[in-house]
Amino acid sequence: MPLDYSQRPLLVFWETTKACPLSCRHCRANAILKPLPGELSTDEGKRLIEQLPEFGKPTPVLILTGGDPLMREDIFELIDYAKSLNVPVAVSPTVSEKLLSDNVIDELRRVSSVSVSLDGASPTTHEYIRNRNGVFELTLKAISSLLKAGVKVQVNTTFMKLNVHELPLIVKVLKDLGVYTWEVFFLIHVGRGIELEALTPEETEDVVNVLYDVSKYGFTVRTVEAPFYRRVVLHRYAFENNEINIKPNLGPLYRQLYEGLIKVMGNEPPKLTKRPMVARTRDGDGIIFVAYNGDVSPSGFLPIKLGNVKEESLVKIYRENPVLLRIRRGEYGGRCGLCEFRFICGGSRARAYAEYGDPLAEDPACVYSPGTIRLPESTLSP
Repeated sequence: MPLDYSQRPLLVFWETTKACPLSCRHCRANAILKPLPGELSTDEGKRLIEQLPEFGKPTPVLILTGGDPLMREDIFELIDYAKSLNVPVAVSPTVSEKLLSDNVIDELRRVSSVSVSLDGASPTTHEYIRNRNGVFELTLKAISSLLKAGVKVQVNTTFMKLNVHELPLIVKVLKDLGVYTWEVFFLIHVGRGIELEALTPEETEDVVNVLYDVSKYGFTVRTVEAPFYRRVVLHRYAFENNEINIKPNLGPLYRQLYEGLIKVMGNEPPKLTKRPMVARTRDGDGIIFVAYNGDVSPSGFLPIKLGNVKEESLVKIYRENPVLLRIRRGEYGGRCGLCEFRFICGGSRARAYAEYGDPLAEDPACVYSPGTIRLPESTLSP
């Protein structure tokens, strides 16, 4: 049964610190070398963790991010505390020499998963984006070491103009490493990311279509700030199984990336025989973000303050905040408000805010015209 995201999120992201050894060019957090004043203390962090079971079953997954959560001296104490309360924990560390230590990797064996960022298939691209020499080989070594230790690994990749053409090669790297969970981010102009060039809407549509093809090779593909991937999945599956005759509109970037994908994988992707499951989460609906100082936002890419966990319950903020209620009701402007996919997609609220200053505006990266695709109402219902 689908979760009721009006009552509990699927994922709670906690930006445990702004401290980070890297200064990545697309960093949403504008991470720095040292913690900022006001960072949640150990006791405050534990009180935050105690609130997650109050959402009810299933308990939301706590994702410890940053900055680099490994920069907190108490990070494993916090992980152990969460585990003692049966709160599932995932960690998103920065790749550094610290992550590669045998002790840290052994400690990470008790979390549900670790996500590692890989933004290029070569040192040149990845290290330019990460703004540090030598980090490409460190990243591959970290992934291999974590997998060898029995830790479940998810790879995160952010696509933009400067690295999108490496998509097929990144898939090959993941296959060679043995990683089949891939979370693909699409650039939002926040933090340091304002200096980089995002994909055009047409290019974004081509990329999410290629990601559907990637999933056919056995990869679990998720997208961040491109929820229209779910529309593409439903459309492509319905078309390929003769449920509808509306052909997907695929552009030149799609053809280039698709040909590259076949080349590196050695064969065309097989046809899916079962309708893929699509998540229905979006910023503020199934997802909530707690900043280093306790401020609560719909997501890390949507910096609207909804409250602070030092002052009020995260449960109360999540369930009652007026902005979140409007997001969940699909009260969007423009095409998103008219779209039949608004309850399974809803557009990127973060991109709408970054471009228009309105978290309920239409997503400017989506090319879809509402009413174009006719799918069963049961597929589109909230």
